[in-house]
Amino acid sequence: MIKLLLVEDDLSLSNSVFDFLDDFVDVMQVFDGEEGLYEAESGVYDLILLDLMLPEKNGFQVLKELREKGITTPVLIMTAKESLDDKGHGFELGADDYLTKPFYLEELKMRIQALLKRSGKLSNTNIEYGNITVDTAINKVTVDGQEVELLGKEFDLLMYFLQNQNVILPKTQIFDRLWGFDSDTTISVVEVYVSKIRKKLKDTTFTENLQTLRSVGYILKDA
Repeated sequence: MIKLLLVEDDLSLSNSVFDFLDDFVDVMQVFDGEEGLYEAESGVYDLILLDLMLPEKNGFQVLKELREKGITTPVLIMTAKESLDDKGHGFELGADDYLTKPFYLEELKMRIQALLKRSGKLSNTNIEYGNITVDTAINKVTVDGQEVELLGKEFDLLMYFLQNQNVILPKTQIFDRLWGFDSDTTISVVEVYVSKIRKKLKDTTFTENLQTLRSVGYILKDA
């Protein structure tokens, strides 16, 4: 499922956005800039909704530090600041979109969908990887036209690799992304599930190109 980081100190607005988007994406709420920056640096989110007027560290500072650290996660700024200078400054720092408060939640969702499609995280089309085809609309995986059943986290893990080709994915990042910070399982579950999908996708382009990096994690080379 798509993971979204919501950095907004207005509790009422944050909860309204959370409730509206909860059946569409997995939303993590934080309420100040320092915590927002810490969460964003984890690299497990597909999109960040960022307020500007935040305690501890303002949204401009958060965005500036993220981009300086090479984190390219799309950022949608939500703010009451509507001057052209403020918008221009946000885009100069690396914002991907800008929504002025108050806004309609339906418009927020449409802008989120547009950013996710642009970044390749949201698509109803098939994903092709060598001899593997993934139909993301119905979570179906086929190899050379034959269906292979990947269940739950197996499918999620495959998708995460396919969406992050040529990127080193530490086991900790995979664990946080798929099982969550509050999971009662351990990080070794990542190795278990990688082994599962390697067996199910034996002799495929995926297993040929998925490399284990000792004591670090994995990298999937492009097909």
